[in-house]
Amino acid sequence: MSASGINAAVQIVGLAGFPEIAPGASLVELTLAALSGQALWLQPGDVVVYTSKIIAKAEGRIVALADVVPSSLAITWAATHAKDPRQVEVVLREARRIVRMDRGVLIAETQHGFVCANAGVDASNTKQLGEVVLLPEDPDASARRLRQELAAAAGIALEDLAVIVSDTFGRPWRNGQTNVAIGAAGIASVRSYAGERDPTGYELRATEIAAVDELAGAAELVMHKLARVPVALIRGYDFPRLAAGAPDPGAAALVRVAASDFFR
Repeated sequence: MSASGINAAVQIVGLAGFPEIAPGASLVELTLAALSGQALWLQPGDVVVYTSKIIAKAEGRIVALADVVPSSLAITWAATHAKDPRQVEVVLREARRIVRMDRGVLIAETQHGFVCANAGVDASNTKQLGEVVLLPEDPDASARRLRQELAAAAGIALEDLAVIVSDTFGRPWRNGQTNVAIGAAGIASVRSYAGERDPTGYELRATEIAAVDELAGAAELVMHKLARVPVALIRGYDFPRLAAGAPDPGAAALVRVAASDFFR
């Protein structure tokens, strides 16, 4: 970090060479192999960003649609909007709450509290047609496991490594999608500026930057969805550390509680 407190330069490298991920695959071994293949190694201060899909695949979060019996609601809605009723049924099962079902778009709140299209259920980049991939069951726990194993394998201090799990979300007020963090470990998810003063002396009261979302979005720039680049290394960003001994809230800290959500 520069003397002014601003990151002078940040490097983002996409890690290629990953095979099709099967349940039980060691993402740590594959990550280290991908780094080695690009003459890289983990260093203190690195942030490693994983797409949620390869974590979900490694954890066996895959559903064969042939095994799904759709409900009457799934059948009716799918017929109206030319959807696969079995996939609609999987979405309904993954949802804690249906936010909107309209014009062929199904917006749901997942069991994690994320509000997103299709409850995160995805049929793209699967091993074969007729399968869908769910979100990881606990993305923060997945990030913590990967961080611990990566740090141990690389021989660096745990506090000097952060891991983020990203997924692609749409936004209600803007066209296009962007990657956001649905899991994180070893990094404060939100950088609060409350109590700090701008150059004119004005005290900031409400500014909170979702640091892990910004890192997830930046990592997507090198994660081409069709080129098997599911992991990115971010180097040079002085990520906000957790206080010594403090619990790691992960990306769950970004989920807005119902009491402060004006749009429920």
